[in-house]
Amino acid sequence: MITKEKKSVLEVYAFGHHIPMSPDKARRIIDQIRGRSYEETLMILELMSYRACYQIFKLVYSAASNASYNMSSKETNLIISKAEVNASTSTKKLKPRARGRSYPVKKSTCHISIVMKDISFDDEYREVDSLKSVKKVRWKKKHTTIGYHNMYSSEEIWDKK
Repeated sequence: MITKEKKSVLEVYAFGHHIPMSPDKARRIIDQIRGRSYEETLMILELMSYRACYQIFKLVYSAASNASYNMSSKETNLIISKAEVNASTSTKKLKPRARGRSYPVKKSTCHISIVMKDISFDDEYREVDSLKSVKKVRWKKKHTTIGYHNMYSSEEIWDKK
């Protein structure tokens, strides 16, 4: 009998199904956090002022707790390796209008999946100096401020001679 060796699980998942928001609104948040560390992601999500941030925050927190329970890994070693948003079914309702008519309203929903990876098991990821990872500023200071003299100072009063 041939038995397969069981690989150690390096990734953990968290899924959110039928979240009542537009997939495009959730994607602009997901694009900001993809590839970042767990702690950095929590700071970003707390400081951004979008409605989708709270739902994504709950999913990231759930994935981290899954990692600590299932793999017994520390939260400082986690990064978001994969995060995606897919469109789901839309809720259809009727809104009453004038003269006994109705107007259809479609509320879109989405599925969000977040995959976190523990980098302590992986040799691919190494600790990078935080100063080297900061991008250089591309723009240069083109305009300089010009100091204007006080026109009412006693030094610059013109004499009419």
